[in-house]
Amino acid sequence: MPALAPSGRADFPDGFVFGVATAAFQIEGALDEDGRVPSIWDTFAARPGTIERGETGKTACDHYHRYADDVALMAALGVDAYRFSLAWPRILPEPGRPNPAGIAFYDRLLDELLAAGITPWATLYHWDLPESLEAAGGWPARETAYRFAEYAALAADRFGDRIGHWLTVNEPFVSSMVGYASGVHAPGRVDPAAAVRAAHHLMLGHGLAMRELRARHPDAQVGLALSLTPVEAFEGRAEFTDAVRRVDGMCNRLFLDPLLRGSYPGDVVADLAHVSDLAHVADGDLALVGAPVDFLGVNYYHPTVVTGGFWPGSAEAATSGSGRPRCEMGWEVDPDGLTRLLRRLHEDYDSPTIYVTENGSAWPDTVTETPDGGRRVADPERTAYLQTHLQACRDAIAAGVDLRGYFAWSLLDNFEWAFGYRMRFGLVHVDFGTQVRTVKDSGRWYAALLGAGARP
Repeated sequence: MPALAPSGRADFPDGFVFGVATAAFQIEGALDEDGRVPSIWDTFAARPGTIERGETGKTACDHYHRYADDVALMAALGVDAYRFSLAWPRILPEPGRPNPAGIAFYDRLLDELLAAGITPWATLYHWDLPESLEAAGGWPARETAYRFAEYAALAADRFGDRIGHWLTVNEPFVSSMVGYASGVHAPGRVDPAAAVRAAHHLMLGHGLAMRELRARHPDAQVGLALSLTPVEAFEGRAEFTDAVRRVDGMCNRLFLDPLLRGSYPGDVVADLAHVSDLAHVADGDLALVGAPVDFLGVNYYHPTVVTGGFWPGSAEAATSGSGRPRCEMGWEVDPDGLTRLLRRLHEDYDSPTIYVTENGSAWPDTVTETPDGGRRVADPERTAYLQTHLQACRDAIAAGVDLRGYFAWSLLDNFEWAFGYRMRFGLVHVDFGTQVRTVKDSGRWYAALLGAGARP
């Protein structure tokens, strides 16, 4: 595990970006206001048995109405940048029909951020596909990639004067494999062949969206965020070597290779042969997918330890622990895994500039009253997680990795997908009954690192 925790900005290269991240469906609420239409997550969450305790994103953090207060919290933390997602169902409810009220919300948010000196980093797709497009086939249908490009063009036209950093898609592995193969996430389908098509069309959508963004704003920085994980054999056993190869292929190389090498890895294609012949990959697709990005976003939470498996997240994938500590999600805490992952990207892929676009952990937080009548959330585990993972970033930089920023997940406790509101990742505690925000000790530590003093 990394040794000393960083003590300030001076421990990082000049210009290193420190930020926080969120996603629209997880924080905004206001699902049926101002012309927004249902997304696949609205539909999925309304289905009995899909979300813990039957919770939904109807109110979430009420960020739609409290965005100015949340920007003030970011300013108090001293962050440089805010990575958030635009809600496709709010901006473009139907092809060819922009929603002025939804667009106006992001106008207000962007203006508030810029007035506070915070740089906006916008993600176009963080899993909230309009339900009407899912009904028409969803991401397994090629047409969805073209509808995504239309949405990207609209976002560039309306917001490109204020957004200089764009992420096209977030975690296509999760959208495709967890949404269409294991059915744990929206839209809740269990169809491996459809998942393989979805994976490709998400990456095609990235390429098409990047083309639209650059056509309108050639100076914009454009990338995407991949959920990547170092994969290792349980107890280092040689008999699991092929399982490591297969799981690494599905989780990492199925997305890294077309993006950074312009082709699908041959062994992964062979592994997929019993599910798909990849006939959905058309001539010219990989040239679009593999067009150079300005940066690669890395979302890292934990390593993957395997004893077998083919479809990660399904009954076929057997994963076992290695004795490392675990956060409340059950994920192993391994900051060295982040260093190994970043070095691999640098050494094996000659990757472009990298930003850690998500990194965080869930713990069972408790609010206590302070002697002066205030509120406090002591979360030493999350603070230690931040410290050790930022040190892991420093170790990667020292090894030659072109790493230029870190976004903590998340600014706020939020709707954590199938876990509802039980899992808390925020640097800021949210009382979902009252919407009272309380900066946790981890948020105070982050603010101190950045040279700010967070307010209660």
